[in-house]
Amino acid sequence: MTTTEYYLIAMVIIFSVPYLIWRLGRTDYVAPLVVVQTVAGILLGPGVLGAAFPEFHREVFSPAVIQSLNGLAWWAVMLFVWIAGIELDLKKAWEHRRESGITAGLALGVPLALGCAVAAVMLLSPGWLGAKASGWQFVLGVGMACAVTALPVLILLMEKMELLRQPLGQRILRYSSLDDIAIWGVLAIIVMDWERVGRQALFLVGFAVAGLLFRRLMQRIPQRDRWYVGLIWLAACGFAADWAGLHFMVGAFLAGAIIDTHWFDQDQLDALRHNVLLVAAPVYFLSTGLRTEWSVGGASVFIAAGAMLIAAVVGKLIATHVAGRILKWEPEEGRLIGWLLQTKGLVMIIFANVLLDKQLISGETFTALLLMAVASTMLTTPMVAPHLARLMHIVQRST
Repeated sequence: MTTTEYYLIAMVIIFSVPYLIWRLGRTDYVAPLVVVQTVAGILLGPGVLGAAFPEFHREVFSPAVIQSLNGLAWWAVMLFVWIAGIELDLKKAWEHRRESGITAGLALGVPLALGCAVAAVMLLSPGWLGAKASGWQFVLGVGMACAVTALPVLILLMEKMELLRQPLGQRILRYSSLDDIAIWGVLAIIVMDWERVGRQALFLVGFAVAGLLFRRLMQRIPQRDRWYVGLIWLAACGFAADWAGLHFMVGAFLAGAIIDTHWFDQDQLDALRHNVLLVAAPVYFLSTGLRTEWSVGGASVFIAAGAMLIAAVVGKLIATHVAGRILKWEPEEGRLIGWLLQTKGLVMIIFANVLLDKQLISGETFTALLLMAVASTMLTTPMVAPHLARLMHIVQRST
């Protein structure tokens, strides 16, 4: 068969397997479709399907097919990160800067510290560190992965729980927006290529100048043209960041972060996010699954994933408990916010992919991070939804 035929077989598998598991298994309460797609990507990777049916796996997921899938996956995830940047609302965070700063700072800092401790222990054993990583890059990278809050997936989960438009949902968006900026800023430092510092300085200066001109242009053109201009801007920023030695995902986030949400119709923006998740994101999940490794040993990978999950969840819960004491929240308010903020989802998978691309973590560490992201996201709805009815007075509090 031709490469095109194998590519289409792969697409049939990519879209049918997770959908059937999600629909027939009725997993939506514990595992939304995006989580099932991530798990399916792992199952279709070399560690499971490849081990069970190596010849079939090699034929269907040949290098040519994988390259074709990767091209679609890159653009899909760039769109996703771009939308996440657009949805940042720094004005609201500034209006409530004391509350937002305390909560976001603790929600980032505590799980970061615990995650760094787990990473330091992992360094005592071989097989976790990437080929081009320094110890500090590995420790900070894994620590930050434990601190990530997946803003776009969190939006989807809060929509399903009818929290998004409630005051509590808007507060949580403020906290996660501030943490998102910190996360991508730290990632830029971690992946910085010190041999290309000149390029990176040129990129930052060029981005600042081009960003000012871009903002003026976007405010003067009609809304129907903003989508096209925005996509051109996205591709250009992704290229420039990658050329500078950062990563195209850093460029994609920056491309969205300087865009004001009100420049676009909110319903259209929501529809674009949902359609990206529907049409192209499953390909990204499969390409992610194809990168999983188990050669350190399955048990070791699961132990590492469990340790990172504990650091991520406990860190968020401790952080929001302390924030609640400082800000005089009700006792259960901090717990509710902590469980929502610990959601990892797609953003952490993207973060881990960048670390793997730059060879700062090994395939085994990547697999552990992927398992941690899946478990974290699956915990959110079961831990939050049963308590919402009796905590409605908290949900409706504006501060």
